[in-house]
Amino acid sequence: MFRSIALFCILFAIWLLWSGMFKPLLIGLGLVSCVLVVFLARRMETIDKESVPLHLGWSIVTYWGWLLKEIVISSLHLSRIILSPKLAISPRMLRVQALPRGQVTRVILGNSITLTPGTLTTDIDDHGMITVHALTAQTAEGVAGGEMNRRVAALDKPEA
Repeated sequence: MFRSIALFCILFAIWLLWSGMFKPLLIGLGLVSCVLVVFLARRMETIDKESVPLHLGWSIVTYWGWLLKEIVISSLHLSRIILSPKLAISPRMLRVQALPRGQVTRVILGNSITLTPGTLTTDIDDHGMITVHALTAQTAEGVAGGEMNRRVAALDKPEA
């Protein structure tokens, strides 16, 4: 039941942020739609630890801040390469071992790598090996360096 309430609160907060409308009718429609989504999710029995990962807590918010900074830095790096007369790319595929043990955190790692410009996660196998396409040597070194891997692994704590 706690996950259902948390899901409702998260959905409604996102709805309010994205709609930007604070008229009573629209807020009422938003409430009804969020209740309907939670009701359907409960009927389908899809509200669990993976679909509503409350165990990540507030640490995910600080991770998002760090990830946003990395995305901006990588975007500037990639823009510099694209705008240079000599297109200094050296595409390569590399495999790294994921430090996170949980499925949710492995997916967070794979998505974070893909969100960072110049890198793309192409596969995550059952043993935690992640295959990544990197556009430049610097982006490949960034993935192989493992800072993102370590930060996501820090999110991988047991549920309270």
